[in-house]
Amino acid sequence: MARMANNTSKAEPTQQNDAGLTATLSDGTVIPRLGFGTWELSQEEAYSSVRTAIAAGFRRIDTAMIYKNEESTGKAIRDAIENGDVTREELTVSTKLWNSDQGYESTFEAFNTSMEKLGLDYVDIYFIHWPYPEKNQYKESFRAMIELQNQGRIRSLAVCNFYPEAMEELVAENNKTLTINQIELHPGFSQAAMRSFDDQHSILTESWSPLAQGKYFDEPVIKDLAAKYGKTPAQIVLRWHLDMGLSVLTRSKSKERVESNFDILDFSLTTDEVEQITALDREDGRIGADPSTANFE
Repeated sequence: MARMANNTSKAEPTQQNDAGLTATLSDGTVIPRLGFGTWELSQEEAYSSVRTAIAAGFRRIDTAMIYKNEESTGKAIRDAIENGDVTREELTVSTKLWNSDQGYESTFEAFNTSMEKLGLDYVDIYFIHWPYPEKNQYKESFRAMIELQNQGRIRSLAVCNFYPEAMEELVAENNKTLTINQIELHPGFSQAAMRSFDDQHSILTESWSPLAQGKYFDEPVIKDLAAKYGKTPAQIVLRWHLDMGLSVLTRSKSKERVESNFDILDFSLTTDEVEQITALDREDGRIGADPSTANFE
């Protein structure tokens, strides 16, 4: 379970623990900022990768209804607990509400289905996966999520892929309840405006697709820093996310890469080095869908 802190102010990084650097969310919950995601992993791959991730030191595990691997992710978590690799209280587990399930009543149904698949008593973080502006039901979904939180079934409430206009509506009604905005973010698409909005409203920005599919690994600044620190380009980019004050989700089905992705806690980049990587940002850097126009189910 994600820990609770006395300070309920702006999300901010604190000292590293056995699960990496942490952040205190606006609701007072403390979570690891270095996490493992399961997007595009099959049931079998998700099981083995989550077991590997937990063994490597990851304590933040992320899945989603649409990933179709909640069952194996949950089983991997339960088996790791039963095996003594970790306790439930040490883990921060999250899943997500899919677009077609948005709405007040349907959110309860979708959440119950996810929990049955995960085989857990509660989830630490529950996300609205996309704003889905055409349906315009995310406020109703969030209202249902608050009720589930009051029942003790969700610890923290969050969103993915929200843009400022959509966030404004939720923040106005749920200032201290909304904790995280998980968005596409990498050196080529550093999302300065969205990060600024999140910071101003004490919301932690969490990065998905943090490596941009390796698109920037051959950039001179990345290669030079990898040589300087004796790390891989991927490790340099992941460390950039942490040194930007972000939370970051890694993903791999390779045991070696899972372990390598966690091995970034023994160094840090200078402020100038962080700025050099951030300068790789470009107007056409987005890889995924634009949330303001994404209306898929």
